[in-house]
Amino acid sequence: MLSMIQETPIANAHEYRRVAARLEGVAKSYGSVEALRGVDLDIRAGETVALLGPNGAGKTTAVRLLLGLARARSGRVSVFGGDPLDPAVRVRTGAMLQVAKVPETLRVREHIDLFSSYYPNPLPLEASLAAAGLEEIQNRKFGDLSGGQRQRVLFALALCGDPDLLFLDEPTVGLDVEARRTLWEEIRKLVARGKTVLLTTHYLEEADALADRIVVINKGTIVAEGTPAEIKVQTAGKRVRCITRLRTETVRSLPGVFDVREDRGALEIRVASAEPLLRELLARDSELNGLEISTAGLEDAFLALTRDGETITAN
Repeated sequence: MLSMIQETPIANAHEYRRVAARLEGVAKSYGSVEALRGVDLDIRAGETVALLGPNGAGKTTAVRLLLGLARARSGRVSVFGGDPLDPAVRVRTGAMLQVAKVPETLRVREHIDLFSSYYPNPLPLEASLAAAGLEEIQNRKFGDLSGGQRQRVLFALALCGDPDLLFLDEPTVGLDVEARRTLWEEIRKLVARGKTVLLTTHYLEEADALADRIVVINKGTIVAEGTPAEIKVQTAGKRVRCITRLRTETVRSLPGVFDVREDRGALEIRVASAEPLLRELLARDSELNGLEISTAGLEDAFLALTRDGETITAN
């Protein structure tokens, strides 16, 4: 079959990466509320992209557009170079959505067998069950499952057709730590097989662990894009924790300080560079103690981007 995946130039003009899905200048409104405002986004084949943002930022709208569940007010939406509603495109995509309605009277294996029949070359039933860790509960009715077990069934339904592009909306909600790590490993296996994953999650550790690229969206626009390391380095700086006599307002006013919060008698300070801050703190408070310095994490970067409205693209 002739590939419908577009070719697009990247940084090196002699290299090309395939684009599995694309938003070009896309705007979408719900009444007077602008959900997306001129968004440009490429999802390249064979990568995991984590789409992050606070509630109402536009993440779900972007996913719905790419799945053909909504239409853009303006701009172009394409998946494998075609319309998301094209049957030839739809059989190459799978989705795990939080709003999924699943009949509760069917057994787990019956659900997967039914969904698999919609695809031309689905995974074997046993492979889908194993990937989601459902072997031991395959004969139980969906309505009798716990929340975490239902999540694993929805994951199996998303991947049972062996799609090339997989949309995972908050896939590990309700899972315990062990189940979450197991699902992460299955996502990595999918990408190792050449599949493409678009992941939305509120677990920043999850995005950090899985994503090749993170896209942060806020108030309908993309405010940052890059690898997890690039996002953290360019937006988060350092985290300094200390016990000081200085007032929080005083520390917040010092040069280079992004944010200050009180935590159990200490101050946690997010700053661009730790050394100048330390010199200033010691000069003002000779009794400074409990000093800890660490590289700020993805959570710090996320909060900075969505709170301050800063726009950063890491390439």
